[in-house]
Amino acid sequence: MLIVKYLVDVDIPKFKNIELELDDSNSPKTVKEFLQSLPFTVETNLWGDEIYTSESPINAKEENAKPLVDLYDVAYWPTGKAICLFYGPTPIGNKDEIKPYSPVNIIGKIIAPDKKIISELQDGTKVTFRKKNST
Repeated sequence: MLIVKYLVDVDIPKFKNIELELDDSNSPKTVKEFLQSLPFTVETNLWGDEIYTSESPINAKEENAKPLVDLYDVAYWPTGKAICLFYGPTPIGNKDEIKPYSPVNIIGKIIAPDKKIISELQDGTKVTFRKKNST
């Protein structure tokens, strides 16, 4: 099966953009709805080393949802209609695991992650997800 990849920028005022690489291998319907919703602007929140957004325009159901994720995964959280960027552990995970609040649909990875964004980003910062321009 061919895996299709998509590049997405997260524009953050006064910060370097976060680049995401989405692929449709785990949650193809969620990725499709995400891409159809671009561009959209949401607020960010921090929970441990996870950045999650306020409610997005995406309205997908659980699709191969996972109770644990890998470092630098990008996921959609159906319960809160939020996008989640995992830079490390959350407050509820055991040692050496990254546990979302509830299961999430994995939709991609953070490219060239810089964890210092966790210490610099403030709750309520508005960010815009948009397709990355191909050059």
